[in-house]
Amino acid sequence: MFHAQVLTLFPEFFDSPLSCSIPRRAIEAGIVAVDCIQIRDFATGRHRKVDDSPYGGGPGMLMKPEPVVAAIREARLRQPQTHVVMLTPSGAPFNQSRALEFTEKSSITLLCGRYEGFDERICDYVDEQISLGDYVLSGGEPAAMCVLDAVIRLLPDVLGSPESAVLDSFTEEGILDWPHYTRPEVFEGKAVPDVLLSGHHAEIEVWRREQALLRSRRRS
Repeated sequence: MFHAQVLTLFPEFFDSPLSCSIPRRAIEAGIVAVDCIQIRDFATGRHRKVDDSPYGGGPGMLMKPEPVVAAIREARLRQPQTHVVMLTPSGAPFNQSRALEFTEKSSITLLCGRYEGFDERICDYVDEQISLGDYVLSGGEPAAMCVLDAVIRLLPDVLGSPESAVLDSFTEEGILDWPHYTRPEVFEGKAVPDVLLSGHHAEIEVWRREQALLRSRRRS
């Protein structure tokens, strides 16, 4: 079984997306287990404070190292082989090949930030940092869910057809998927390309490859 852990201040964020579609089926089948660990449980003091103002001044608050590092240690205690990933805009770009590499691990732990980010010293306690793109979210939870979904669907026996994952966009580095069509043959005057109706599989494969490369160039 593949184990995923999420370190978060909002574990309830994951209730709905993990209870439907592919993630739900994978969890019910015992292929993957996802556990959320509440960072605030590791905060000390009367108010269980997890954030504080930055040294040197500036807007916003930073996540304090004590509760976050304690939560990371708890995650490693539960899953000694886990790979701890910090979700941060300054991390390396997450992509399909990285998602595939995560499936080769027995466990991953995703660390979700909030506020203006993390105290820099927390970085010393994670294995890597990743980013979903050049934009800012209200917290790491949406990014963590994207990573979970991308990884779960690549795990063996999760998808109904194993070829679905193999033929995904970006499975071949940088290449998008080709255009897809289904019934009806003509919709509001727009017809399915003739080659897809020809029955000539070699020609169809050539057309699909050409369209995938063309789409990739247009969107690069």
